[in-house]
Amino acid sequence: MSLQTLIPVLITILWLWISPIAIAADTPILSLEELQTRIKSPIPSESSSLIDLRKLTIDLRPENQSFTDSFYTQLQTALQKSDNPLGLDLSNSIIQGSLNFARLGLRTTDQSSLTPAEQDQLKRDRRRNARLSTLSQSLLITPSNKLPQQSTILRGALRLTNTEFFGTTDFTNTFFLGRLDATNAKFSQTSDWSQARFSTVATFSGSTFGQSAKFRSTIFFNKAEFNQVTFQTITFQNSEFQNSATFNQTQFLNNANFSRTQWQSNTDFAQTHWTSPVLFTKAKFNQALFLTNAEFDQTVLFRETQFNKLVNLRGASIQARADFSYSQFTNGAKLNVPGLRFDSDNAKLIGDPGRIGQVITVPTIQGNETLIRELIRNFRKLEQISDANQIDYTAQKLRSRELFRRAIGLNLNTATAQKLQNLGLSTTQANAILKRRQTQPLRTLSELLSLGEIDFGTYTRIRDRVITAEPQPLPIEILNRIGLFIRWVGTSAVLVLSCNGTSFWLVFGVGLVSVAHFAILFWLIDRARRRLPQPILPTLTETLSVLSLATLIGSLGMVAIFENADRPWSTLAWIALTLIPIPGAIVIQLYRVGRYHQNLNLSYFVEEGTLRQLRLLIGRLPVVPLYPTFRERYLPIPWDRHWNWLNYFDFSFNNFLRFGFNDIRIRDQFLPGLFTTLVWYQWSLGTLYIALLLWTLSCTIPGLNLLIYFR
Repeated sequence: MSLQTLIPVLITILWLWISPIAIAADTPILSLEELQTRIKSPIPSESSSLIDLRKLTIDLRPENQSFTDSFYTQLQTALQKSDNPLGLDLSNSIIQGSLNFARLGLRTTDQSSLTPAEQDQLKRDRRRNARLSTLSQSLLITPSNKLPQQSTILRGALRLTNTEFFGTTDFTNTFFLGRLDATNAKFSQTSDWSQARFSTVATFSGSTFGQSAKFRSTIFFNKAEFNQVTFQTITFQNSEFQNSATFNQTQFLNNANFSRTQWQSNTDFAQTHWTSPVLFTKAKFNQALFLTNAEFDQTVLFRETQFNKLVNLRGASIQARADFSYSQFTNGAKLNVPGLRFDSDNAKLIGDPGRIGQVITVPTIQGNETLIRELIRNFRKLEQISDANQIDYTAQKLRSRELFRRAIGLNLNTATAQKLQNLGLSTTQANAILKRRQTQPLRTLSELLSLGEIDFGTYTRIRDRVITAEPQPLPIEILNRIGLFIRWVGTSAVLVLSCNGTSFWLVFGVGLVSVAHFAILFWLIDRARRRLPQPILPTLTETLSVLSLATLIGSLGMVAIFENADRPWSTLAWIALTLIPIPGAIVIQLYRVGRYHQNLNLSYFVEEGTLRQLRLLIGRLPVVPLYPTFRERYLPIPWDRHWNWLNYFDFSFNNFLRFGFNDIRIRDQFLPGLFTTLVWYQWSLGTLYIALLLWTLSCTIPGLNLLIYFR
């Protein structure tokens, strides 16, 4: 070891050796006489009296055994014999040697001095442990969190504010009926709080745990505050937080174990820093979990964890692996990840294939473009194509929402004061915006918060209805908004009809409904022509057959839509908007003007009579060829066959999906123009549908998807 390296080490060792002596020199050493005096004159506090042992050096080292024994005996006697709850105040004191709190408190076997309320708390905890013990025995499991028959009870408050412990501390099996305040306490050695119970608020904010801290099987019945704490190795295994728990700005320097913990209320790990692996395996979060701006330098495991509410990872940093495998997300539970950073090449977000992508959410697309790309790349590297597609689908929904806002939103850089007030702003707020844009136009919506007149609530209320675009001439602005609206319509159609190319079965269901719809229209127009003077109408058997098959195909399509669509009613609305207005108007006009032409008694459909086989007709056009030799091969479909009605479904499949049994087309002579328009309308929709179907297949077939989209 070089001299430059050795000198800092020697200085550190020397400081650790002399620091207790230097600190102790500033505080008087507690003697037995002083201890007796302070026991006889406790100081009042909010809920109970306290034995005042503040700003003292208490020597409990083995070489001072006689004082140590008297210290424990006198304090325990005072705490036990007090009729009223009596606590202990060790604030700003120095504890040398080990502190065993079991030698101070009241034993659970002696409850004569407890009030009825205190006894009820003990009974509640005892019943809880009895149920856990019974469950463990029924499952043939050795109960690991069973409360011993005798535990230590502290009726009053315990204050450890700025207290320094230079030895080990043992608070195991302690029931704190009063408040614990360990703000800015320093635990130099191992601190054991296993199986402790905190009836009221427990505060450890600002504390430092120099070595291992154990909170195994601990229960916090009230708030637990661990803000700005520095932990070395920490264990909360099997612990339970029945109220809110806050670990804001806490440092976890070594391994942290939170496995099998239960969190009944909100949990705050905002701005925490985890330099070593952390375990949340088999934990249960009944309320929101906040990991805002948390930094994970090593692996964080949430395997088999249950989340019942939001998990907020806003601004968090992942440098290794965040594992949510086998986790359960109940209805409404989401992973909110805006601003999440993958700060190394090894960073990965892992979850169950096909499920993790569905629970990830981002509120806006602005500022999260890089995150979206990182998430998609993350899941493609893991070969979880469905999750990558789901993230892309989420991003497209956000883009669609942004396009709609830009298309109809009020431009804050051009709006008049009256329009701003109609938006819900006060006169003062509207004038503040007008004054601000006179010097410089607003660039982003967040700049509104820089105006003193606009608070966050107002900003939240109007942000989805306003935009900040450069002022432009009115005609250009109108054209831009029309273009944005058209883009929004196209994007929305792709989203609701295919989930942005992520659901083949949804696209297939849309195709089945469309085919059945047009098959009925073609059959109706071709077979129901007139009643007088000579009827040209389908038979009752044919009508029932057509309606039955159309209902079957349409029902299968509807099932596929409702099973796979994110918003099935929106999907049906788009289908209805496409299939009903224009075809309906054509059919109504066709029957209104009537049909008077030659060959009225022959079908409008002809089939190629030379072949009968399954055909994939991608480039097929719906009209019969003009060349006479080819035209001779096409014959009208027969009306006098019982199976004739199948030809209309065959043609609808051919014209829409480019797939069918026979090559059925429409003749080009003696044909109503409106009917031709309807056929070409379906063919055009089919062309768009084929493009959507092929794109969806490219997104959902893993090999093809990786070939096309690998980045």
